[in-house]
Amino acid sequence: MRALYMKKILIGFLASLFLVTSVAPALAQSTTDLRQTWLQAQSSRLAADAEYRQAQLDYQTDKTPENDQKVIDTAKALMIAVLDEAEAWLRWKDAEAQSDPRVPDDLKGAISADVEANLLKISDYRDDVAGVENRLQAIAVFLKLVGGYAGLLTDVTRNTGAVWVAIGNSWISTTESYEAKLRDTAEGIADNDEIIAALDAAQIAIVGARANVAAAEDAYNQVRLPGTPFIKFAEGNASLRLARIKLLEAQKQLVRALTLISASSR
Repeated sequence: MRALYMKKILIGFLASLFLVTSVAPALAQSTTDLRQTWLQAQSSRLAADAEYRQAQLDYQTDKTPENDQKVIDTAKALMIAVLDEAEAWLRWKDAEAQSDPRVPDDLKGAISADVEANLLKISDYRDDVAGVENRLQAIAVFLKLVGGYAGLLTDVTRNTGAVWVAIGNSWISTTESYEAKLRDTAEGIADNDEIIAALDAAQIAIVGARANVAAAEDAYNQVRLPGTPFIKFAEGNASLRLARIKLLEAQKQLVRALTLISASSR
């Protein structure tokens, strides 16, 4: 009976270990097409940028009304391509979050709300681009678009950080659960000093990982404008890396404890 119980713990624990050591969460199959759409939009934006640069060179060489109009037209095409890429990216990231069972429902709702708000802004920017008739208007709309794009990037990076925090906390909770199960089993073993020492070391690492994830969450919450959003995002990423290192240390200690428990049951 005890051997069967230990086998169940081992199976569950190995599943948890596989999750923690993964480099990145797996994408749901349903998001593949949206990612491909984003990549295609990115390619189109690069092509539009090349056409705009060539039109500028042509105008500098020969400042005719036709070449001037070509600069305006290619500038408008580039701005639309940028908006298409941003829209495709937003839809992909939203689908990615919605399809991940590790993301809490309230966070999914917040991400969808941010995406919808940014999609409305993109729609307004499309109208602004459509109304461009000369160079000055093109410059004005471009500057407006740049400011809006910075806000969009900020929202997406903040939400991305929030997703990683949620997944990190889920991994930690799973690891805590197995530590508690192993500790409960270890308490029934007479000579358990080495086992308890391994579990204590795991517990310390888990607490450290939880603190690092909390620090990451605090940093991600500061990914806002005005401010230094991308510095804060980098700080959050650094804290998550430290959390992962500590969590892997906890897993190492739990494997050691599990091995000792298994040996004692023979």
